[in-house]
Amino acid sequence: MESVVHKWGNSAAVRLPALLLKEVHLSTGALIEITAENGRIVIAPMRGKYKLEDLLAGVTEENRHEEADFGLPVGHEAL
Repeated sequence: MESVVHKWGNSAAVRLPALLLKEVHLSTGALIEITAENGRIVIAPMRGKYKLEDLLAGVTEENRHEEADFGLPVGHEAL
């Protein structure tokens, strides 16, 4: 696909056609990663960047909440 680089304030912008976004499962507002590889601009979806151990490292006594009681099961919840 061909597109044009346009001026957008002090930056540059490129329109991404809807068919291209659909093909790579992106929508407006999605986070992307932009890199340069071998003289090419590569745009890729941001996926799977978090690791559970990294997220758990941020848990402290100050930001940890108390256990919540939501009552007895009313459907097929696993306990």
